[in-house]
Amino acid sequence: MKEQEIRNRKSMNRYLELLEDDCRLIVRDKAHFTAVLCPACKLDEFDKQFQKNGFDYVLCRNCGTLYANPRPSPELLEKLYKDSKSSKFWVEEFFKPVAEARREKIFKPRAQFVAGTVDIKPDWMIGDVGAGFGLFLEELSKIVPSVRTVAIEPSPDMAKICKEKNIEVIESMLEEVKGYNGKFNMLTAFELFEHLFDPAVFLEKIRSLLVKGGYFLLTTLNAEGFDIEVLWEKSKGIMPPHHINFFNPDSIRALLKSSGFEVESVSTPGKLDWDIVEGMIKEDGFKGDRFWTLLSEKGNETAKKELQAWIGKYNFSSHMRVLARSVK
Repeated sequence: MKEQEIRNRKSMNRYLELLEDDCRLIVRDKAHFTAVLCPACKLDEFDKQFQKNGFDYVLCRNCGTLYANPRPSPELLEKLYKDSKSSKFWVEEFFKPVAEARREKIFKPRAQFVAGTVDIKPDWMIGDVGAGFGLFLEELSKIVPSVRTVAIEPSPDMAKICKEKNIEVIESMLEEVKGYNGKFNMLTAFELFEHLFDPAVFLEKIRSLLVKGGYFLLTTLNAEGFDIEVLWEKSKGIMPPHHINFFNPDSIRALLKSSGFEVESVSTPGKLDWDIVEGMIKEDGFKGDRFWTLLSEKGNETAKKELQAWIGKYNFSSHMRVLARSVK
């Protein structure tokens, strides 16, 4: 897989420009910002790393989680997701043109992973938090058509798209969902953890909605992933005000355990780390370690593919997948 197949570089850069505009408006009044503890281990011991678009990013000395501190209030974040120009651009200009490519490259493999890993029963209820266009639920329903699938989606635009596909929708922020405690056999949240004001509160709600022993599958960005480590503050994955939490395999395990989950697996099946770094070198003028520039210029495709395979195999990809079960 290549980065260009699932996200157009020009559209991505325009989206980042709109995020910069959002940040300029937000940081004018930091009275709405809140100092927070580490989102993983809840300690207040950190080293400052960099500032990006007015947001300060710090690294937890205890668990290695990278996070924005201080950060906007939950109410301000929710307003951004619903009303900002960047959010509307994401739906209409960024995602829609590559939606079907993402279906084939991302969402279909996710559905296949779930069906091949979890012993799904015909009467199960499975919800996707932040379901977007509903692509994952569509693909899962093709494999296990008897399962009741539900999109939990706060964005009116994306909730409408799901409804037009006859997907059952709860149009709400997860934290505000009522009447479904103990109803779900499985919940999923893809590329959502990096957005959350307080992931521990989110997990508490997830656990309340699951049956005991219910599954929770999440994907998120890994602070110890290759492209994030190489690019650091230049990484396009670090995009305030939306991406404010960057866990790692150890810290996400610790958070889930303290939140009443048993972790079944943590893996980094990412396929784009090297392609992202090479794109930054060739297209955006990134000047980093001399070796990576040399590999970009002189490395053959076999060397690059083997590097990416090694990155994924040994949990050094920035794309992290975690499967856990509720034990409380």
